[in-house]
Amino acid sequence: MREFDSIHELQALVGQEVAQSEWITIDQDRINQFADATGDHQWIHIDPARAAKGPFGAPVAHGFLTLSLLPMLTHQAFTIRNTQMGVNYGLNKVRFPSPVPVGSRVQGRFKLMSIEPLEPMLGVEGAQLVWQVTIVREGSDKPVCVAESVSRRYGS
Repeated sequence: MREFDSIHELQALVGQEVAQSEWITIDQDRINQFADATGDHQWIHIDPARAAKGPFGAPVAHGFLTLSLLPMLTHQAFTIRNTQMGVNYGLNKVRFPSPVPVGSRVQGRFKLMSIEPLEPMLGVEGAQLVWQVTIVREGSDKPVCVAESVSRRYGS
């Protein structure tokens, strides 16, 4: 995990990959729980026998399951000390270039695209950060998710 003392410390890193998460295994139980939580029970995700005969040869994770890992991957990759609060502000772009077969291990890689100051909130300065997050699958040359994640941090 990479640690930063403040938002200001990140300014010099705009345009660079600044952190990577740990590897996370995507097992069938996680896929089934996501299907239950979202109501997306498509067979390519939850029916191993049918999925084995399908286009991917095995069940695959939902694209949105992969995307939903962003908070956990971020937490594993880096921390910004001396901030009081961070919020997800949204996403600019999201793509799922390749599938995540059950049993795969994925990792998030974080490239800082921009930092813009925000108006103080309750007297606390803040910044909007745009990250290009590339989620890769172990053993694959093609990413499984590429997203521009927009977050806001408040504090020194």
